[in-house]
Amino acid sequence: MIKRALGLALIQCCFAAAVCVATDAPPSEASVKQLLELAQAHKLIDTMTSQVDTLMKSAMQQVTNGRPVPIEAQKIFDKCHNDVMTIMREEFSWEKLEPMYVRIYQKSFSQQEVDGMIAFYKTPAGQAVINKLPTVMQNSLIEVQQMMGPMMQRIQKMQQDVVATIQAEKNKQGG
Repeated sequence: MIKRALGLALIQCCFAAAVCVATDAPPSEASVKQLLELAQAHKLIDTMTSQVDTLMKSAMQQVTNGRPVPIEAQKIFDKCHNDVMTIMREEFSWEKLEPMYVRIYQKSFSQQEVDGMIAFYKTPAGQAVINKLPTVMQNSLIEVQQMMGPMMQRIQKMQQDVVATIQAEKNKQGG
């Protein structure tokens, strides 16, 4: 009787373990692609590229303090800017990134989790997240840019202090 109960318990444990393993199965490529399409992941890549474009232009404005630059310098900047944007569009094309995202999602989520996200993104709240995420990213970028100015000033001050300290030490030691 005890052997039979132990055997039955062992079978139940094996069945429960199989169910747990099955629910932790990696998602299929098709389901991940469905999720990425539903979440409009390719648009996020486009938004990121556009934000880098804006960031580069903004950086140029900061460097020149909004003053006009000589035509030759502007041509050099424009060529560099265009080259960088061309490289970004090539390297961060959806055709290149989609397989990477599929791999990452398959390593990171279970089929059950992907199915849950698909269900969520089909809801009005899920669609709101998808539609507002580019605005969230843009606002985040603006906030980070504002933080960068004072941080860069502090870092530059630290660099100047280090250079001054090294120079003072050199002068003490006779050059």
